[in-house]
Amino acid sequence: MIKIIRMTVNGIDKELAIDERESLLDTLRHHFGLTSVKKGCEVGECGACTVLVDGEAVDSCIYLAMWADGKNVLTVEGLKGPNGELSPIQKAFVEEAAVQCGFCTPGLIMSAVEIVGTGKKYNRDELRKLISGHLCRCTGYEKILDAMERIVEEVYKTVNQ
Repeated sequence: MIKIIRMTVNGIDKELAIDERESLLDTLRHHFGLTSVKKGCEVGECGACTVLVDGEAVDSCIYLAMWADGKNVLTVEGLKGPNGELSPIQKAFVEEAAVQCGFCTPGLIMSAVEIVGTGKKYNRDELRKLISGHLCRCTGYEKILDAMERIVEEVYKTVNQ
């Protein structure tokens, strides 16, 4: 069955007709060309498709697009600055060498956005648990955790000055 949905994607209001069985992942990639949203396992196990829906990290491969009706969806493409510059979280990932093949990176960055958005200061063990839904085959997670520790600390200091 076809359903008309409206959502805000990366700050832009969208309206489209979708099959009610379509995943948010497929909607974002195929209708909007947002290729940062990666199709990995398609069962919610790897985290490569993570996006924020109303500020909450979700695996878009198992989240139906119709559930996003009336909501705000944020992908990595929505993090760039007005002149295309990287967000502080993206910069931390680059500067801490937290990327290798890059397949898992967008999902991890979106989880980092949610984590940083809490304004809480997390230690390394807590961060490790918070990203446990992400699979990375290249980095061994240490550089990813370095980047996340760095950005959490920077934001925490800024918020609590």
